[in-house]
Amino acid sequence: METGSPDDAGTAGTAESAGRAGPSAAPRDEPVWTGLPPGLLHLRRLLLVVWLGLLTLAAGVLPALFLDPFWAALALLPLTLTAWGWVMLERNWRSWRYAERADDLLISRGVLWREETVVPYGRMQLVEVTSGPVERHFGLASVQLHTAAAATDATIPGLDPAEAERLRDRLTELGEARSAGL
Repeated sequence: METGSPDDAGTAGTAESAGRAGPSAAPRDEPVWTGLPPGLLHLRRLLLVVWLGLLTLAAGVLPALFLDPFWAALALLPLTLTAWGWVMLERNWRSWRYAERADDLLISRGVLWREETVVPYGRMQLVEVTSGPVERHFGLASVQLHTAAAATDATIPGLDPAEAERLRDRLTELGEARSAGL
């Protein structure tokens, strides 16, 4: 049972499936990936500008006022970090994605070091939806999966609250169904 819309089934991989024989060709094994909403990127960029804006004031403007105008050049470092962070945050945001498959949930993230976490539904013990005050202001929530393995880092940040609740309910339902057979 693959998730996703039925329209996705025949669009990607048509060149790959063209070599298969006849109409009984097996469906593709690729998961249907879902990215994170842009609200998470906006939140992270706002936090970047706020914190590095304060650092710019502290590093450049205050020493220039109290010591010498030459010290205003120190403000260039936090401004450069802001520009670099702006681009890096988008790259990181684009790297996060998740996919619901028949037996497990895949979470993929990372730009330089790619991480892919596979959480079998039967191993899930608890599915949490959390949303702090800043996340709520931006209309975001996070889903965190707890398994018996302490090292499992299965978190999907920055989801729409309705999607987070839908995902929590679906994962809980599938987890209960899969763990009943253990």
